Amino acid sequence: WQEKRGLRELRVLENLKNTIFETNEYVLPKCEQAMHDNLNEAFKRLQAANDMIHRLQEREHEERKLQADKLMACEEKRIAHWEEFMKEQQNKQAEVDEEHRKAMERLKEQYSEMEKELAKYVSF
Repeated sequence: WQEKRGLRELRVLENLKNTIFETNEYVLPKCEQAMHDNLNEAFKRLQAANDMIHRLQEREHEERKLQADKLMACEEKRIAHWEEFMKEQQNKQAEVDEEHRKAMERLKEQYSEMEKELAKYVSF
């Protein structure tokens, strides 16, 4: 009875040794390889995603710069138009002032003539 028990334990230990050997020699390397392959694949995908994001960010940056340049150009045009408009207004104002000055001059002369004419009649 004791002997049979010893043999059973020996067989159990032998089976354990075989299982451990098989695990170390075949199962673990297969698991390691599978993990390595999967991690490699995941890394490649992450890298590709990262590259795509980088390209998108560059495109977005270029688009923003383009929009900013357009805005700047529009602002410069608006300022140029405004300055031109203000110059025109100043020129028109100068013309109107000159016409006004001439009209005042003519009126002064006219009133001066009328005063002279009136003076002739007053002396009667």
